[in-house]
Amino acid sequence: MLKYHDELNAVLRAIADPTRRAVVERLAKSPAVVSDLAAPFSMALPSLMQHLRVLEDAGLVTSQKHGRVRTVSLRTGALDVLHLWLGEQRTPQKIMPTGLAPT
Repeated sequence: MLKYHDELNAVLRAIADPTRRAVVERLAKSPAVVSDLAAPFSMALPSLMQHLRVLEDAGLVTSQKHGRVRTVSLRTGALDVLHLWLGEQRTPQKIMPTGLAPT
């Protein structure tokens, strides 16, 4: 149980930042090299590397270095703990067949 909450807290902290959420969204499409991940952001590469380190520490991404190129991937099942927690927060009487809460 403790591991579950620790993992959930780490994931929530990691995705609390809009830059890190954007990186996760990008990596959900396919793995990418760090320079490609950095392109849409107006920040120095070391700053992006700090964001990647937070995501990696939370278990959301993995990276591999081949020569001078580092490729980052979204870890399979990385967001499962968040999905599980959100499912636990739903109350059965408020769930409609469409998945929407009643108005």
